[in-house]
Amino acid sequence: MGCENQTVWTEFVLLGIPYPQQLYTPLFLFFLLVYFLSITGNILILLTVASKSDLHKPMYWFLCNLAIMDIAVSTVVVPKVMDGFVEGGRIISFGGCLTQLFFYHFLSCSEFFLYTVMAYDRFLAICKPLHYNTIMNHRMCFCLSLGTWLGGCLHSIMVTSLSYGLPYGPKNEVNFILCEILSVLKLACSDTWFQEIFTLVDIGLVAIFCIFFIVMSYMYIVSAILKIPSVEGQHRAFSTCTSHLIVVMICYVPAAFNYLRTGTLDLLSGVIALFYTTWTPFLNPLIYTLRNKEMKDAMLRLRDRVRGL
Repeated sequence: MGCENQTVWTEFVLLGIPYPQQLYTPLFLFFLLVYFLSITGNILILLTVASKSDLHKPMYWFLCNLAIMDIAVSTVVVPKVMDGFVEGGRIISFGGCLTQLFFYHFLSCSEFFLYTVMAYDRFLAICKPLHYNTIMNHRMCFCLSLGTWLGGCLHSIMVTSLSYGLPYGPKNEVNFILCEILSVLKLACSDTWFQEIFTLVDIGLVAIFCIFFIVMSYMYIVSAILKIPSVEGQHRAFSTCTSHLIVVMICYVPAAFNYLRTGTLDLLSGVIALFYTTWTPFLNPLIYTLRNKEMKDAMLRLRDRVRGL
């Protein structure tokens, strides 16, 4: 589709999900509450781990990285979703759209890599306990976490560059809740077949890589746990993995469903995207605290310390 004699837009409109107008105010307040609780829960994790030296372990170091990513992805997505309930709030500049696109893919991919690293950490802790402290030292933890951020950044640079420099028009309505690469490419006047295929292949390779290593890690973990003679020992070993498994499932399954539909972005995709961009950052702190005795005890001590001030 050419742009000759057509308006070339410098701003887009995020259509989002077509809620009834009478629900705008309740939904705005609802998303504001979810956003506040997400930020508060993840900050609480950071404060708890920082305040208790017993939690200065690799597992909680990676959990802090996840909390920072969740805070960031919530901030990238949820405020703009809330803007959609305010008159004129769905408009986003071209630069703002590319910025949201970059950080959304950057943070999402970084989280996928981090989930993989966390699975590797659990594999070492359960399958190679005698070598765990030697392998997973401070330097290794730092390098692995830095690698997740750099990997997500590299992925996002490649994806974002696909949309930069394309002519956009005559349509300027993004049929999604945010500026996601496939939704933006659909607005370009030129043929974007290569960009769309490259995007799907790139995202697919990242997902396959992460899922493969997570599955392999847990195959070894389950095998090692089954060799533990006592049922209590098996339960204790597996309890350290269940939180991670639940988080991986609630993040990967909806995201994979969206992109396995050959990149189709419709109303259902928007609803699903809300789940892993809005609800996952809200649920992660609950999952990692309610199912983790160390975290619960540390939070209770932190609460008592604050009350004693």
